[in-house]
Amino acid sequence: MSERLIYLPLGGAGEIGMNAYVYGYGKPGEERLIVVDLGVAFPDMDTTPGVDLIFADIAWLAERRDRIDAIFITHAHEDHIGAVAHCYDRLRAPVHARVFTANIARRKLGESGYPEDSVTTASAWPEQVTAGPFRVGFVPISHSIPESSALVIDTPAGRIVHSGDFKLDHTPVVGEAFDPDLWAEIGKTGVKALVCDSTNVFSQHPGRSEASVGPEITKLVQNASGMVVATTFASNVARVKTLAEAGKRAGRSIVLLGRAMRRMIEASVETGVLTDFPSVISPEDAQSIPRENLMLLVTGSQGERRAASAQLSRGKYNGLEMKEGDLFLFSSKTIPGNEKGVIRIMNAFSEMGVDVVDDSSGLYHVSGHANRPDLDAFREIVQPQILVPMHGEHRHLREHVRLAEALGTTGVLAVNGMMIDLTGNAPTVAEYVESGRTYLDGTVQIGALDGVVRDRIRLALNGHVVVTVILDEEDEPLGEPWCELMGLPETGRSNAPLVDVLEADADQYVKRAGAKTLRDDDALNEGLRGIVRQSALDEIGKKPEVTVVVSRLS
Repeated sequence: MSERLIYLPLGGAGEIGMNAYVYGYGKPGEERLIVVDLGVAFPDMDTTPGVDLIFADIAWLAERRDRIDAIFITHAHEDHIGAVAHCYDRLRAPVHARVFTANIARRKLGESGYPEDSVTTASAWPEQVTAGPFRVGFVPISHSIPESSALVIDTPAGRIVHSGDFKLDHTPVVGEAFDPDLWAEIGKTGVKALVCDSTNVFSQHPGRSEASVGPEITKLVQNASGMVVATTFASNVARVKTLAEAGKRAGRSIVLLGRAMRRMIEASVETGVLTDFPSVISPEDAQSIPRENLMLLVTGSQGERRAASAQLSRGKYNGLEMKEGDLFLFSSKTIPGNEKGVIRIMNAFSEMGVDVVDDSSGLYHVSGHANRPDLDAFREIVQPQILVPMHGEHRHLREHVRLAEALGTTGVLAVNGMMIDLTGNAPTVAEYVESGRTYLDGTVQIGALDGVVRDRIRLALNGHVVVTVILDEEDEPLGEPWCELMGLPETGRSNAPLVDVLEADADQYVKRAGAKTLRDDDALNEGLRGIVRQSALDEIGKKPEVTVVVSRLS
C-alpha cells in the first residue's frame, strides 16, 4: 500500500484543554509519528473530586513509541505543556520547543527526575527541525503567553499549518506581533491543511490588541484609594507587565504573590522575552509600606482554592490582608466551569468591604484567541485546501467547519480518536482510535473508566457505613454487629440514633441467618449489605455505600 498522511487528535478536539495531536506519514500501520502538544485539563469537584490533573489517554501512542520521532510544544500554557513530564516516561521521544517554552518544559521534566537535555531548544522560522519524514518549523504568532508558535509541518504529501493558540495582535506588549506578510509567504507554496484554533469562533467582533487594556487599567489603579490587588493568568506575562506598569505609574510598589506568578516572570527574564519589568518588593517589605502605595499581582484568577486570591479572600496571606476600601481586579475571563469558585471569592471580598472589578465591562481583559473575523482573515491569508478545526468543544468545531465551507474551503470535523487521512484531495476518516482521559490522582495515574473516581462520587453522594461482625470457631456470632457511619445524619425518621437502628437490624439479620449463610463470607456480606442499605433507606431516604468486615476466630 502507498504512504498516507494522517492527523489524529487524542485531546483538545471536543473540549477546550488537554491538547494532544498526532501527525503520521508512511504506509498504513507503519507511519512515522510526531506529537504536537501534551497538555492538561483541570478537575472539578462535581465530576472529578480529588483528582489533581486530567490529560489525554496516550495508550495508542505508547504502544507505538518506537515510531515516534519527536514531540513539539507550541507554547507554555498548561493545556499544551502540562502533561509533558507525566507522559514522558511512556513516550521517550525528544521534545522540541522555542526558548521560553523549552525553559518551562525543562523545569517540569527536571522536577519529575528526567534529564533536562530531553528538551531541545528550537529556533524560529525559517529554521526547521527534521523528524523522520517531517520538517517542522516554529513560526512566531501572537497569543497571551510569550513565544507562542504555529507549526509549519512539511511532509512528502504536502504542507500542514498547525495554528496552535493564536490571535491577530499587531501590538502584543510582550512577544512577537502577528506578521501577515510572513504568513502570506508561507501560504504561497500551497497549504494542504490548516489545523486551526476554534476557541472564539462564536465571537463575532474582531479581537482587540493587548495594548488596548493598558490605559484603562492605569486609569483604574490611579483612581483607587486603598491597596490594589489584581489577578490574571500567571502565564499572561504581557498582562502582568501591563498591570505592574500601571501600578508603577500610580506610584505604587509592586508585589508578586503566588508561586506560578513568580516562576513565569523569572522564566521570562531568564529567557530574554521580558527585559524591562518594573522592580518588585517582597511581601515582608510590603508590610511596612502604607497600603495606598501598594499593588499586589496575585495568582488565582480562576478561583483555585489554594492560590493567592482565594487565600486573601479567607484572611491573611504572606502577612498581607485585604481591608475595607481596597480594590480587587479580575483582569481575566472566567473559564466556563470555574464560575462558582470565582463568585465565592468575589463575595468573600465584598463581605470585607473590598471593591471587586471584573471584566464585565470589557475594559480590563482581551482574549488570547482569534475571534470569528480573525479566523476568517487568517484562513484567507494562508489559503489552505482543507481546514481542520481543533482546540474547541464539539459546537466550536462544527461551527468552524460551517464557516470554512461557507467561504469555499473544505472543512473536516475531527474529534478525539478520529484519524483523518489527509493524503488526497478529499480527506477521509481512516479509522477510529480509542481515546479517553487519564487522571493524575496524587502521584498515581488512573484511567477515567477505572472506577476510582466513580466510587469516590458515590461515597460523597450517599455516605458510608462499615459493618463489622465477629464469628467464633463454631461460626456463631460473637456479640452483636456494630456499625461506623460517615457522611450520614445522626438520626432518621424514628428519632432514634441512626447507628442504633442499623446495628439492631444487622443483629436481627445475623440471628436469623442459617448455618450455611454464617459459613459463607460472600453470602453474609451480601445479606448484611442489603439489610443495612434498606434500613437506611427507611430511616433517612437514601442508600449508603456499605462495607462489611467479617472477622472469624480460628
